[in-house]
Amino acid sequence: MPTRVLIPAGALGLGFDEAALWRGVKTQPDIICIDGGSTDSGPHYLGTGTSKYTKAATKAEWRLLMQARAAAGVPLVVGTAGTCGTDSTVDWMYRITCDLARELGQNLTIARLYSNQSSTALKTAYAAGRIAPLWPEQPLDEDLFDSCTNIVALAGAEQIDIALQTGADIVIAGRTTDTATIAALPLRRGDHAGAAWHGAKIGECGALCSTNPVSGVIVIEFDTQGFTVRPMAEGARCTPQLVAAHMLYENADPNILHEPGGYLDVGNARYRQADETSVTVTGAEWHPARYTVKLEGARLAGYQSCTLVLLRDPHYVKNAATWCARIESRLRDEIRGRMGLSPDDYVLEFRRIGQNATLGDLETARSSASEVGILMVATAADQAVAREIAKLANPYLLHFPLRADEPQVTFAFPFSPAEWDRGAVYEFCLHHVLGLEDPMQVFDLRVDEVAHG
Repeated sequence: MPTRVLIPAGALGLGFDEAALWRGVKTQPDIICIDGGSTDSGPHYLGTGTSKYTKAATKAEWRLLMQARAAAGVPLVVGTAGTCGTDSTVDWMYRITCDLARELGQNLTIARLYSNQSSTALKTAYAAGRIAPLWPEQPLDEDLFDSCTNIVALAGAEQIDIALQTGADIVIAGRTTDTATIAALPLRRGDHAGAAWHGAKIGECGALCSTNPVSGVIVIEFDTQGFTVRPMAEGARCTPQLVAAHMLYENADPNILHEPGGYLDVGNARYRQADETSVTVTGAEWHPARYTVKLEGARLAGYQSCTLVLLRDPHYVKNAATWCARIESRLRDEIRGRMGLSPDDYVLEFRRIGQNATLGDLETARSSASEVGILMVATAADQAVAREIAKLANPYLLHFPLRADEPQVTFAFPFSPAEWDRGAVYEFCLHHVLGLEDPMQVFDLRVDEVAHG
């Protein structure tokens, strides 16, 4: 019997077409699955254990999904809860769920899957040779584990399946692979393993594989041969090209996808337009391998203060790179002389918005913009030091000439004061896998009954 998975959006908090959601419910899905986050938004959320999305937006969308779950009578699963999937965001999502259960009068069994890892346990695993680097290899020692504010392991389909086997109405999972929540039930029910993982990869971002990507909602039907994906928004279509293209998304190899316990190979996959709106896919292959889970860790990298100045004079816009280089050289001398800091004590960046702010030195395009924004970013081990550097830069950013014999110039600060503190900034520092003998070895599961009906 086919397994039908309703996917409302690529992430909880992005928004979705409500009418399309209810069309999806009418297809009688076996489960509703949605992702809650990823590393896309950088290390801050893992570093702080907080959500990128507001509580209001999350609660509003989760309310609709809890109502859809009740109408369909099937489990509802969210993976990587609260953007980063830490224990703190799992509990944050649990509190939202309990509030909504009370407001909606729902009686629920809620399973929470926790993904946080202790530095002590990881140091033991490292000493035992159970932690291996991914490419590109990053340096690792025991001190690095202690420096992390949060470390999570990425759960796979196995951990989600164990949570579902508790009979939970709702599963709130910590950090998971993007595909795990979708693949879990089809795999348990004996659908084609390659199709389960391939369809989960195609469906992880909801309607991104359709002609109406912002609508969010799709339904994927898995069977023993392959899978069929169909968008639920009015007028939306899936095409073989759009479906096949999603293997390129966030993937180093368009044919290979690594997951805990094996890898997916879609080199022999075939994509067929099944009808006007849906696409059927067959031919993907699943290859079992040693069971490993990826580790993600974030640590404090320092504190930042920033200043933004706008250049409009054509002479300075054209020579913005030279202007920034001259200011940086002068400013480093001032930092050494007035603050007594060496270059190792801070990081100074000048990002030319409109020229190279995105790619930096990798930028190859040449623009003829009428203005350029210069974003100066100072990073130091202490917020007061970063702020002092930004303040020290103020007069140079406001009046510094390209040449000593030029008339006094003035540029524009859009804000007063010109400097602002970004506060603590974090960096990713783990890019490794941990070998497990049992899928639940480093994960914790808690099941609660919530009665409000």
